[in-house]
Amino acid sequence: MSQDTPFGGPGKSLVPGHMLLPFILLTSCFAWWGLANNMTDTLLAAFKKILSLSDFQTSWIQLAFYGSYFCLALPAALFVKRFTYRAGVLLGLGLFIIGALLFYPASLTMNYFHFLGALYILAGGLSILETAANPYIIAMGPEATGTRRLNLAQSFNPVGSILGVFLSKWFILSRLDQAGAEERSLMNPGQLGAVQAAELRAVMGPYVGTALLLVVIWAVMAVIRMPRTPGTEDAGRKIGLRLTIRRLLKKPGYRWGVVAQFFYVGAQIGVWSFTIRYVMQELGLNEADASTYYLAALLLFAAFRFVCTGLMRFLAPRKLLVFMSALAMLLTLIVVFGRGTGGVFALVGLSACMSLMFPTIFGLAVRGLGEDAKIGGSGLIMAILGGAVLTAIQGKVSDWTGSIHYAYIVPFLCFAVVAVYGAAVGTKTS
Repeated sequence: MSQDTPFGGPGKSLVPGHMLLPFILLTSCFAWWGLANNMTDTLLAAFKKILSLSDFQTSWIQLAFYGSYFCLALPAALFVKRFTYRAGVLLGLGLFIIGALLFYPASLTMNYFHFLGALYILAGGLSILETAANPYIIAMGPEATGTRRLNLAQSFNPVGSILGVFLSKWFILSRLDQAGAEERSLMNPGQLGAVQAAELRAVMGPYVGTALLLVVIWAVMAVIRMPRTPGTEDAGRKIGLRLTIRRLLKKPGYRWGVVAQFFYVGAQIGVWSFTIRYVMQELGLNEADASTYYLAALLLFAAFRFVCTGLMRFLAPRKLLVFMSALAMLLTLIVVFGRGTGGVFALVGLSACMSLMFPTIFGLAVRGLGEDAKIGGSGLIMAILGGAVLTAIQGKVSDWTGSIHYAYIVPFLCFAVVAVYGAAVGTKTS
């Protein structure tokens, strides 16, 4: 380009100086959906105990959460293309707030499906937020550094995740009654109802508290001036969805990127959703103590997001993706066939390998899409449905085999798909 513009220029800086404040403001949103994602992961262990559910039944939490991502990602992309990225961010935060507030009436009715409904609305907000924010970050600078820039922004996602685990550990898991499924089966309806009511109030608290904080964040985002993106001046014109989808499907790098993202998210959610269960079984700990290992996994995930972003200055993102995927496959085999602390440490170590995968797949898949990235990004967010489908399959494998170990064969196969995509993407991006 011959002149410097808000979203590109002759320089090679990761974030152009005049874009720094908008970049920081938008990056803060990555932390909020990280918090929501990981509070939701701990709900599997919580609801399993509160309502004496099977592993498959608890996986409905992920089905509601990531199913909503799938359903609303494309409408979100159409909304963003019709209006602006900024409008998408505000709409997403608004639905996030509403869904979190609905945990309060759900705690009063004590109905599992009411909680699932609240999660569905909350996750719909996150779907819109991610659909707008991910390509927006890539657009905030030269295309050549887009993948690194998204990795940097995504590095703050696990900061929110860690906060979510702390909130879950202190305000949810630590407040669960120590009575197990057998003891609860011996309680009379009144006793059991009182125990469950107290536990569900504990589940509700962090969500409602987060919602009240997000009201303030939403208000700030509403008044802050955010940059316009290329094509904003075309807002309101005919979208041409069918032609856009045709162009996207002709791009092998994008098409297979959606597939890789589906399997990666399935692996990540499956690994994390059953971490607490795995640690409890192998180390004989309760939910609150086992969540310490989950927290360690997230700290490793956060640290390696920054490490991998730095390594991308020297190594091509796709090569790093292949290496980390292969290492993840090895560690997953240790989780499946190992026992005790060895299996637990391998499980925690998987988070280091997963740290770069989502933003790297996203960045590689949208490279060269131009204005089609707005719709293309929705396909990569819809791929988050893998977190629902493959986690449910993992739960079924656990129930069928009677072992959480063998269920980790599912993430192993997912990492294999990501490794193949990383190896092939160099010849599939055109």
